[in-house]
Amino acid sequence: MSQSIGSQCNELKKEYDTCFNKWYSEKFLKGDVRPECEELFKKYKDCVMIAVKQKQIDKLLVEARKDDPFISSSSENKGKS
Repeated sequence: MSQSIGSQCNELKKEYDTCFNKWYSEKFLKGDVRPECEELFKKYKDCVMIAVKQKQIDKLLVEARKDDPFISSSSENKGKS
């Protein structure tokens, strides 16, 4: 598995990847779509966001979103009622 963007997040990434892969192969592919690993994902995401800020990538993301905003399907459907 690949490394995380922040070395301090590598262990959390490993734990999350392991949990997700187990859930996906043992449950999801058999029809059980109830989410698991959410708490691990939140911890990993929080760690990644700290690393992104420390590396000042967050500023690049803001600029990129201004240039090419990501529009979710829910916001596209708001005006179509």
